[in-house]
Amino acid sequence: MSRPPDHVRDWADAYFNRTKETVARFGDVPVTYAVFMRRPVVTAPRLALEWLEATGRERGVEFEVDLCHEEGKWVGAGEPLMYISGSFLHLVDLETLFLQKIGPASVAAYNACVMCMDLPKSAFLAMDARHCAGTEMADMMAYAASVGSARAKRKVDAIGFIGNATDATAHYFGQEKGLGTMPHALIGYAGSTLRAAEMFVETFPGENLTVLADYFGQEITDSLEVCRRFPEMVEDGKVAFRLDTPGSRYIEGLDTASAYTVLDRNVPDAIRGYRTDNELRHLIGPGVSAAAIWRFREALDEAGFEKARIVVSSGFGPAKCKAMAIASAPIDVVGTGSYLPARWSETYATADIVSYDGEPRVKVGREFLLRERR
Repeated sequence: MSRPPDHVRDWADAYFNRTKETVARFGDVPVTYAVFMRRPVVTAPRLALEWLEATGRERGVEFEVDLCHEEGKWVGAGEPLMYISGSFLHLVDLETLFLQKIGPASVAAYNACVMCMDLPKSAFLAMDARHCAGTEMADMMAYAASVGSARAKRKVDAIGFIGNATDATAHYFGQEKGLGTMPHALIGYAGSTLRAAEMFVETFPGENLTVLADYFGQEITDSLEVCRRFPEMVEDGKVAFRLDTPGSRYIEGLDTASAYTVLDRNVPDAIRGYRTDNELRHLIGPGVSAAAIWRFREALDEAGFEKARIVVSSGFGPAKCKAMAIASAPIDVVGTGSYLPARWSETYATADIVSYDGEPRVKVGREFLLRERR
């Protein structure tokens, strides 16, 4: 006869399940786990702790959690995030799933925080859902963005993340629904950028309009055409243009030489200091570079549409945001999924038992976890 499904047992590492059976045979003891990471993070433990509490209720047991750092605090590499105490029998098989819920979230929160701090005057929109491996990860990453954003707001009064792309996780940002207006597919369907904008306004009257500007490679021409069609909406601050130009080309009217000229005209210090190849690519390269954003802003202002807003996307992670800060890029909103951890190996959280039945004990090399609990 096949056994009934058990989510924890089925997804736990086999050696934890075998240890659970061994402890059941030879006798349970109270233990304390130390949970830590090998890189600095902004701690985002809520989802993991809620899961731990719910699992304890299902098993009829309670776990004691000594949180060393509250949600949203910076934690150094190797510093314990928390200590968890309770029955060895009921804790041992939970390690796999618990660690999955805390490591990635804490790294994503760190990335979101540094991005918001580098561009404190720009709003951020979490557009990570399509890059996530399923809905559980999408929930975790949206939560992480909200934690990192909250820290940046406290530290530098940043605008931070104002929303995200899906209804399911909008609550993390104080929203009832996801934010966004149109994908490239709607412009392709409409046949022109202007027609797509008209369709949207007719379908959703009174709502703000954000138009993708790059579909036909005429970022400036098409955007000005939309502005001239909806001047009242522009004047009311209800029209924005999203630059999502691919890295295979420059925006309309720009090339390498003119990109330098644009930055020299607006922010000369951005290109007069030493810059790495990566920084230069973000500053004056193809795609959505700082020079592209400045040129786009110039074109809107020259045509009298100073109140049209600029939304940027395409690879906006921590490094690109830092380059935009160097260039004081005139960005109103950053659409990003690139706060997701770029190196998944950095997200690995670790748990070690540091006490068995009240006696301190840990494997050699991890004695640092035995330091005084906070």
